[in-house]
Amino acid sequence: MTVATEAARIRDLFEQVAEIEEVASSLSEDDERRRKLNGVVAKALRGAPPVRPVVAGELLALTEKTVKAWAREGVLAIHSQEPRMLLDPTRLHEVLHVVSELRRAGRTRGLLDEVHRRLSDAALLERADLATSLGQMSRGEGRVVR
Repeated sequence: MTVATEAARIRDLFEQVAEIEEVASSLSEDDERRRKLNGVVAKALRGAPPVRPVVAGELLALTEKTVKAWAREGVLAIHSQEPRMLLDPTRLHEVLHVVSELRRAGRTRGLLDEVHRRLSDAALLERADLATSLGQMSRGEGRVVR
């Protein structure tokens, strides 16, 4: 399969996923339909084939060399290394969202560090223990430890 064909397929998948995500985000957090739509998105991304770095570079508007460096740094998840590097489409989709948001905000320099920071922050915010602690803090519960 050519790079252009593979990129077009992945781009089409990501566009479909973005449409579903947009509908899901219009529903309230506790709406069961939102959970189901997010499940459809997760299933579609899990079923996608691994992505070559050159294709990821085209989607992210980065060079293949930069994509490989980001993968080695852990920003992009490596699906397999042998016989060639292939990237996880779910993580690529997540990174694409962050990069697009940064570029819309006018950020073009230091993308690697900023993407890494945002993904780390998102992972922390998904932790149940942190959510519980933040809820307690906002309600004024707990005690100060010195």
